[in-house]
Amino acid sequence: MNKKANVLDANAMKRALTRIAHEILERNKGVEGLMIVGIKTRGVPIANRLRDRIREIEGVDVPIGELDITLYRDDLTHIDDQKEPKLNDANLKEQVTGKNVVLVDDVLYTGRTVRAAMDALMDHGRPSQIQLAVLVDRGHRELPIRADFIGKNIPTSQSEIITVELEEIDHNDSVSIFEKE
Repeated sequence: MNKKANVLDANAMKRALTRIAHEILERNKGVEGLMIVGIKTRGVPIANRLRDRIREIEGVDVPIGELDITLYRDDLTHIDDQKEPKLNDANLKEQVTGKNVVLVDDVLYTGRTVRAAMDALMDHGRPSQIQLAVLVDRGHRELPIRADFIGKNIPTSQSEIITVELEEIDHNDSVSIFEKE
């Protein structure tokens, strides 16, 4: 893959997440009944960062959770070509029933990950509302799904790949566009 451009650096990413945190608070009229759930893998550190920003703004810790959508995907990941899919469980310390849940992911592309995440979330209860926050929306939706909160819209071609690097996983904060070879 050939790198075409750096789209966000660490400072731009921080500004985008701060803006998203403010938008979440404004739309939900504060933190009452709010819960943030990160979609594994890169949605989890982004969710944690949003929770931290909301704590800085409101002085309140919003409940947070992690969701693994492996079993809910339409392209299941299997263990060593076995018939059984690899299972990773959700880590939801609070009930989702009645909450305004903000699902968080790094990149919104076809919408299939978000559909799987909503299915997984509904197996844990019935939220009052599900909202979606993404760092990057790159277009090319295959399902009628849109993000409520977007860090940056990056229109791409099908031959391009968006790569999100996070300090917690990759020891670097950046968003880049690569061209498939």
